[in-house]
Amino acid sequence: MIPVVLVTGFLGAGKTTLLNHLLTAARGTRIGVIVNDFGSIDVDAMTVAGRVDSMISLGNGCLCCAADTSDVDGMLARLAEPALRMDVIVIEASGLADPQAMVRLLLASEVPNVRYGGLVTVVDAAGFAATAADHPDLARQLKLADLVVLNKTDRVDSTAELIRTIRTFNGEAPVVSTTHGALDPSLLFEVGPNLPVARQLSFDDLADHTDHAHARYETVSFTSDDPMHPVRLMEFLDNRPAGLYRMKGFVHFGVPGHEDRFGLQTVGNYLRFHRSPWPRGTRPATQLVLIGKDVDTDQVLSRLAACARTDEVEQRDMLWVTRYVAEE
Repeated sequence: MIPVVLVTGFLGAGKTTLLNHLLTAARGTRIGVIVNDFGSIDVDAMTVAGRVDSMISLGNGCLCCAADTSDVDGMLARLAEPALRMDVIVIEASGLADPQAMVRLLLASEVPNVRYGGLVTVVDAAGFAATAADHPDLARQLKLADLVVLNKTDRVDSTAELIRTIRTFNGEAPVVSTTHGALDPSLLFEVGPNLPVARQLSFDDLADHTDHAHARYETVSFTSDDPMHPVRLMEFLDNRPAGLYRMKGFVHFGVPGHEDRFGLQTVGNYLRFHRSPWPRGTRPATQLVLIGKDVDTDQVLSRLAACARTDEVEQRDMLWVTRYVAEE
């Protein structure tokens, strides 16, 4: 299924700059883009044009104002056509859009081969105080975010106080500092050719291809032939280590009635399982890759290892997992 990532933020936060960076740094990933500009001339769409594999531009209105999902589904269906071979769809929302309404539209989508991939909120570090004063809804946007991108950090002396303020609105979503919107696309979606899930990714795979010293991402690879305990794994996922931006891979629960492969995707707070049969000839096993910054590798591996099943599991324990499942 094709993930649909929603990028929001108030005017001037750097959404278009971030999107252009994702398009440039994605190394062969086919990206479909919906640019939701507000006005009679799609300035953002003009800025993005020429860098994207397929783009639909919306002008003179907000996507979040749609009364139902028919228009959204039509656009997603066009970009999700198999012939286009899209790897990801990114929606750059208008600075005036209501993120909650847009998330609801995406969750209600009836396009069968797309899935909601999380909400990314871009914040202008230099203009944070002015934005907060002009837009009381900033607090609500931050609260809803799965990942917060604190952009334009080269224009402030320190980000510590800003991050503490963001934490008062959202204490769970990771906060990634950037300049010029240079966010590593690997934090949001698969990049380039499909990589083996449990491979130890190299620094070159994950490093932001800029000279920013703060952009240092680490990976932790975890594998287990033993089935995972659904309750213990969900307790880990509900209490992920600070700095852990993304998890991806496959989980083997092996509970009667739930022997399928459970694909796991997280972006910040966003968490979803996708259930599908194990490929023929594949031995069921849990294979996960975790991406973050300043992550205690030993602690993470120890906590995940403790999620392996050492006792009996009841079918009702899978309710902890199935509430997050989107069927393939």
